[in-house]
Amino acid sequence: MFVVLSIALAVLAVTLLASVGLGVLQTGEERFDRAGQDIWITADGVELTATGGIENPITDSHRLAADLERRDDVRTASPLAFHGVYVGTEPDDLELVTGLGVPNTHGDLSLERGTGFSEGDSHYANGTYDGPMSQEILIDPQTADRFDVDVGDTLYVGSSRSSATEREFEVVGISSAYSQFLGSSTVTMPLSELQTITGTTGTDRATYVTVTTAEGANRAAVSESIQQSYPEYDVRTSEEQFESLLSEYLLILASGATLVVLALIAGVAMTVNTLVLVAVQQREELAALRAIGLSRGFLAGIVGGQGLALGLTGGLLGLLATPVFAFGLDRIATRVVGFEDLLRTPPEVYVGGLVIAVGIGTLGAIVAGWRVAQDARVDTLSS
Repeated sequence: MFVVLSIALAVLAVTLLASVGLGVLQTGEERFDRAGQDIWITADGVELTATGGIENPITDSHRLAADLERRDDVRTASPLAFHGVYVGTEPDDLELVTGLGVPNTHGDLSLERGTGFSEGDSHYANGTYDGPMSQEILIDPQTADRFDVDVGDTLYVGSSRSSATEREFEVVGISSAYSQFLGSSTVTMPLSELQTITGTTGTDRATYVTVTTAEGANRAAVSESIQQSYPEYDVRTSEEQFESLLSEYLLILASGATLVVLALIAGVAMTVNTLVLVAVQQREELAALRAIGLSRGFLAGIVGGQGLALGLTGGLLGLLATPVFAFGLDRIATRVVGFEDLLRTPPEVYVGGLVIAVGIGTLGAIVAGWRVAQDARVDTLSS
């Protein structure tokens, strides 16, 4: 039983770690696909600040977007800005969340409830920032649940606890699109209004300017052309932007790979040692078989057959436990990092786990049988 459990634990560790690795890659790709942007433009310095805000490195972002839209190979260009904002229903109960500013309306953003922005980004007023503020906001389901608000309710929003009490925004829609993309609680408002409440209207700062290419245009070629025209910025296709973000987590991925290797090594070590004990218990039988002339390899094969059976049993047990543990870990990951379905268990993960189980069990048993058969031979000769 101990052998079966050790193999099952080794398989479970490998399948869960593999599912996390696959989930990180697939989740990231899906989030970028849902964003619906072909090219991402930014500059150095996109990082969280000590106060929870985000350094927005692009200045005069509306002008940059307008210049890009005049290109024949560009269909749309949109500045996006992120900033930490305080949100709450009571002045003394405010929480810091990620504020996202978008131009115009919510575009293709899917709404679970509500109608979205009614006035678009009217406050921008061709760069004067003196148009009327809609004071409308979109929130994600987590924020709605946290503050117990729905469409039609209001929230205090500001860049600090004191300034948040000066303005109330009406909830005009609920959507999880941006929160799932960012992996955190998110409130979305017209870009100019976010810039106004965070004091960045003078420089018209944005985190990204995203571009959708014209129909039939090659996004890689367009990206390269834009990069040549704007060498001061970093211009990437959506695939390159995803790879860039992924490179920041190479240490985490490397740690995950190390854990997989350690799980395999530990599984093999535990199984070999346990199977040696099992084989030792059969020492007299193996010695008798050795005495009548059976080869050491044949005896190792017999024990290896036992290991194969144990490996299959332990492997199946580990595979049966995988979806249960994956479900639990996925719920924890959703609460901690905000991403849903972060653990992915395609058939390849289960096949790989079973192969590992059979390999560990068979290899461990063969090694154990070989060692005990040799000891049995020595004992036979000495007697």
